[in-house]
Amino acid sequence: MDSAVRMADGNAGEGGTEALTEQGLKAAELSVILPSFNEAENIPILIGLLDEALAGIAWEAIVVDDNSPDGTTEVARKIALTDGRVRVIRRIGRRGLSGACIEGILASSAPFVAVMDADLQHDETMLPKMLAALKADDTDLVVASRKVDGGTIGEGLSSFRAWGSNLANGLAQKLLHVTLKDPMSGFFMIRRDKAEALAPKLSAQGFKILLDLVSSAGGTLKIKEMPFTFRERQHGESKLDTLVTLDYFGLLLAKYFGNVVSVRFLMFGLVGASGLFVHLAALRVLLLSDVEFNLAQTAASFVAMTSNFFLNNQLTYRDRRLTGMKVLIGLLTFYAVCSVGVLANVGVANLMYADPSYWWFAGTAGAIMGAVWNYAASSALTWRKS
Repeated sequence: MDSAVRMADGNAGEGGTEALTEQGLKAAELSVILPSFNEAENIPILIGLLDEALAGIAWEAIVVDDNSPDGTTEVARKIALTDGRVRVIRRIGRRGLSGACIEGILASSAPFVAVMDADLQHDETMLPKMLAALKADDTDLVVASRKVDGGTIGEGLSSFRAWGSNLANGLAQKLLHVTLKDPMSGFFMIRRDKAEALAPKLSAQGFKILLDLVSSAGGTLKIKEMPFTFRERQHGESKLDTLVTLDYFGLLLAKYFGNVVSVRFLMFGLVGASGLFVHLAALRVLLLSDVEFNLAQTAASFVAMTSNFFLNNQLTYRDRRLTGMKVLIGLLTFYAVCSVGVLANVGVANLMYADPSYWWFAGTAGAIMGAVWNYAASSALTWRKS
């Protein structure tokens, strides 16, 4: 036994755990990134499956956990104490699958990295085939696809989610000219140097890291798709909800406009646009109830601000989501921020309103100024990083 193994054995022994295996100390050829949230039941099963599927391959698993309340981090660390191939990154104050994948990839030194869900819906036996495909030719990215011949969704998606996935695929292919049959897949393997080069262009928000990688590469990646069947989840609950749809549209718009503005700002804008409809609906109801216009307009403004706050808390700032008493404090600061935003809107519009024929320009400039202020101030005050 060499000195490195003896040292590892001694350290492990002090904690009452088994010695790290010599295999666990070899440089990994493949890193499997496992973004997780509330997957405590699935992680031990998945590590066992990886051990079987990747026999003969120097591999490591990097569990990137978003501070799961079910103890996912603790479960993964317990495994890591006796298996040097398992590493754990615990993220506090940060949430989102894409961000977790990026952090996991950047934490790897292996020449190849795979991203797969920790919920057992991805077929781990695909990994050796994907690795062989990357090593056999000049392919940069291998995608496990549900949409090519031989691939199926299986029982993993409900009919509604399958319909939504097909719609999302179509939009990505048309708007971003992505040629992938299944750009929504969350199961892929890529050369680490290629992913690392693209990392500065990627959004840490959202759930569709593959689409972000491919669109950011601008057609420079050599891609191969391999068929697989999407399994049904065995333990835990899906993290996807209907608000993810808006998040996805935000990513599409950001990429379509060349990342001129951030995904978060676009999401903030989409939520703000929804607030206009809420405002008009509330105003109409109040006016029909014989409320005086100025009072109705003020009340409708607060209804719209309240709607915007809760949507932003659930979606735009889901990685900084406020809970408990912080929700009330956040709502009050959001009211204050938006009230100042109205003043900024009106002030800039008045400065621009030199010629009545350019009313539209003045109004637009004021609205943009108000939106920029609301976004910057709410990011710094309401949803500030902890």
